[in-house]
Amino acid sequence: MEYIVSLNWGINKTRVVLQRHLLDILDNVTEDDILVVLSVANMCNRACERLVTKCIEIIVKSDIDVVMLEKTLPHDVVKQITDSRQQLGLERNEDNIFPNKHVKRILRALDSDDVELVGMLLKEGHTTLDDAYALHYAVAYCDAKTTTELLDLGLADVNHRNPRGFTVLHVAAMRKEPKVIVSLLTKGARPSDLTLDGRKALQISKRLTKSVDYLKSTEEGKASPKNRLCIEILEQAERRDPLLGEASVSLAMAGDDLRVKLLYLENRVCLAKLLFPMEAKVAMDIAQVDGTVEFPLTVDLNEAPFRIKEEHLNRMRALSKTVELGKRFFPRCSKVLDKIMDAEDLSELAHVGNDTTEERQRKKTRYMELQDMLSKAFHEDKEEFNRSTMSSSSSSTSIGMVRSNNRLTTRK
Repeated sequence: MEYIVSLNWGINKTRVVLQRHLLDILDNVTEDDILVVLSVANMCNRACERLVTKCIEIIVKSDIDVVMLEKTLPHDVVKQITDSRQQLGLERNEDNIFPNKHVKRILRALDSDDVELVGMLLKEGHTTLDDAYALHYAVAYCDAKTTTELLDLGLADVNHRNPRGFTVLHVAAMRKEPKVIVSLLTKGARPSDLTLDGRKALQISKRLTKSVDYLKSTEEGKASPKNRLCIEILEQAERRDPLLGEASVSLAMAGDDLRVKLLYLENRVCLAKLLFPMEAKVAMDIAQVDGTVEFPLTVDLNEAPFRIKEEHLNRMRALSKTVELGKRFFPRCSKVLDKIMDAEDLSELAHVGNDTTEERQRKKTRYMELQDMLSKAFHEDKEEFNRSTMSSSSSSTSIGMVRSNNRLTTRK
């Protein structure tokens, strides 16, 4: 990528050297990367004419469809490629090269993020989401929310392959959007499926991630990088023994007390947002937590008896799914949360009331001990990540942040 940027901004002599180097290795570059090279080289006008010509020759003979070309290249370059294909007799299935009007209408609706219109077009019966490769398109070019809504229609095969042999998960790995990858995996996408050249989604994701970005520790107060998070999610998905069961000992002990469970889940997810913001956001978005009403933690049980309502059950289901997704795709984060949430005297820290000076001092000391435990967990997590990534490129760690002034909300 540095070579490509230099093509556009480098001085003439440097540009000539870089162009010669790219011409030498172009035959070994993947077709998708050829598109990137061509897109940038085309900006250099006549200065990179040889490189542009070579890229076009390769793409003409490739199986890249016109939809992808139109999304990546200027109109005049796309026309040059399609005209060359016709002259050479390289046209394949017409609908794969030039989508029919029904497919185009669906793709235009997706461009407008109008999933409701997509549903109406499908009812006309002229095409299907799979025939239009609509899910591939949404994953590659649309907002993550639009992709999730399209998945929720339940009308597309998440393991469907496009004419180039890519599954939807392969395309998602190229997009590098954690929420989309998790959405597909929860809908049954297979991480073990291979592309025609033998690559899995995990390998695609690793290849698109710079080593320096993969090895770099997350700074305190910063969210985990998306590309590294994608690798972690796909690695966890490939393992055969995802962490399952109760969220922790505390939740298991709650039994059928729905209010206690709801309080526990509220606290756990709140803590996750503080320590692991990016991971928590991915899980909460998939679980649609924002569409539920937060449980009031300050309810006074002496004034009115507590009754579980439908809104409480909806909230509990969303929070439970958030915890489940966290345990499935971010087990390291979940283990840290388990240790904190299972602290026996954590619930006492929220009480001040008529405590004596000695009791307040004892609770303050315990609070500081818990903060130290959070800080220690963070640093151990970071050190283990650094060790594992230096010894193997197949291990990834999510690192959260601990703030000394954060307080946990606990039940009364």
